[in-house]
Amino acid sequence: MATNAEIAARFEEFADLLEADDVEYKPRAYRRAADNIRAHPSPIADRVAEGDREVLEEIDGVGDAISSKIVEYVETGEIEELAELRADLPIDIADITRVEGVGPKTAGTLYRELDVRTLDDLERAAETGEIQEIKGFGPKTEENILDNVEFARQVGQRQLLGEARPLADDVLAFLASLEAVDRCEVAGSIRRFRATIGDVDVLVAAADPEAVVSSFVAWDSVDGEIESGPEKASVRVGEIRVDLRVVQPAEFGSALQYFTGSKDHNVRLRNYAIDRDMKLNEYGAFDVSETQRASGSDEDAGDGGRRVGERVAGDTEASMYDALGLSWIPPELREDRGEIAAAEAGELPDLLEREDVRGDLHSHTEWSDGNASIEAMVEAAEDRGYDYFGIADHAEGPGIVGGMGLSDTEILEQVEAIREVDAASGIDVFAGIEANVDAEGEIDLGDEVIDALDVIVASTHSALDQDAETATDRLIRAIENPAVDVLGHPSGRLLNERSGLEFDASALGRAAAEHDTALEVNSNPRRLDLWGSAVQAALEEGAPIAVNTDAHQPSTLEYVRWGVHTARRGWAEADDVINTWELTELRAFLH
Repeated sequence: MATNAEIAARFEEFADLLEADDVEYKPRAYRRAADNIRAHPSPIADRVAEGDREVLEEIDGVGDAISSKIVEYVETGEIEELAELRADLPIDIADITRVEGVGPKTAGTLYRELDVRTLDDLERAAETGEIQEIKGFGPKTEENILDNVEFARQVGQRQLLGEARPLADDVLAFLASLEAVDRCEVAGSIRRFRATIGDVDVLVAAADPEAVVSSFVAWDSVDGEIESGPEKASVRVGEIRVDLRVVQPAEFGSALQYFTGSKDHNVRLRNYAIDRDMKLNEYGAFDVSETQRASGSDEDAGDGGRRVGERVAGDTEASMYDALGLSWIPPELREDRGEIAAAEAGELPDLLEREDVRGDLHSHTEWSDGNASIEAMVEAAEDRGYDYFGIADHAEGPGIVGGMGLSDTEILEQVEAIREVDAASGIDVFAGIEANVDAEGEIDLGDEVIDALDVIVASTHSALDQDAETATDRLIRAIENPAVDVLGHPSGRLLNERSGLEFDASALGRAAAEHDTALEVNSNPRRLDLWGSAVQAALEEGAPIAVNTDAHQPSTLEYVRWGVHTARRGWAEADDVINTWELTELRAFLH
């Protein structure tokens, strides 16, 4: 059955093709609907298939026309009008628009002028100098396309964590319901909560592997079987590949450690084991002090030499680390960034938990580009048990699409509205703004506005092609601004769409620590910005962190899950994150 993300992707494709065809207004409506479909808390396709059409009425921006298309897609797997658009504009629109600077309108022009349909066509046209000959284009545009085509190819093969992990949770729930299944867990990069993943890896412990495989490939959510065997299978669910591996219960822990990775972590751990006359693999931990056959490598296939020595661990994952005298290392840390040495020294961090988060300092409402009122957003935050909540709509500035940023006058009007909601709410509501960091690192807010606000998040939305040195200086200038409380999504990246700014995260961390400015981990699954290694570098310099959702409607407050795990990948503890602090401590920081 189609996932919400898959349905949303169809309407995003609709919007892109319409925009490429120079259609006005409709693309924006389809994109808004796509955002709300993706964020809807229940599986839309399942409810529609069961005859529950009322679910479509719950989705903001989904009227009769879009509802009928959703129903058509759920029932047939296709939307006739979208198929006609594809025939009229036979462009790999998703691939082409992943190239930074190439939007749908540009893609449409390149198709009409040069018959560019694919990334390969685009690259050839740029290499031969044809693009700069088109009116409105030039050598710089052509050079930018050449510089970014390869990046677009790479990201096109990976799924967003926020789209793949919910599917993985569904897979786990299904497998856990099977009588033959003893234990199950995700593995690979999705268990380590990487920002993007190649496919969903699932590990199962069962005495009867064939029964599990048979049930798995017959699961009604499966859209196609790729391959299957006695102990493993690969299927397609929507647009995502799911790989299942079944192992014997006694080897579940060792297999889980092995297949979780990362490769660098496992190599380091195996070498650590070799130095202690131990051998690690997916079958267990073996004491090989009495044999000369320990190699610690992956060269053996099957069982050939891989169960040599006395097996001392493997039924649980923790036992694999314990056998080496190490504390269990959380999956998010397994990237070979010092975690094994920290485990040996007993210095692993007490990682941030979702329950530690007391509030959110960066959210949007219908005053700018959000889809809900101030009251609705605050009510949703209160329902989550938060102690405080910040509204930070967009201020005017470069990079804000459609002129949806607020002027100083409008900001002051919104502050009054927020104060009224605050007075009636059971939690503390902060009046904030998301100001724009211009190319020089300045923000454009009047003194009266700055004085009226509780929190200022400053973010980059334009000039995202600066070199690393220029970008670092620009961001540090924003951090040093005494009005700025939080540097929002520092790189400005959009996963699978644009790479954003490169910068020295350690330098940002030093500046943030010195000027009491928090660096944001933006939890939107399309951003996850800062990311793990950047968070770790900043924390090593003493920087405070804020884990915010950048929510544009109540349901996307749930994005905090992705932000928490991203911060964990950066070794963040609760005290490192300002929105885990008590209200009085946080207010002191913001002032």
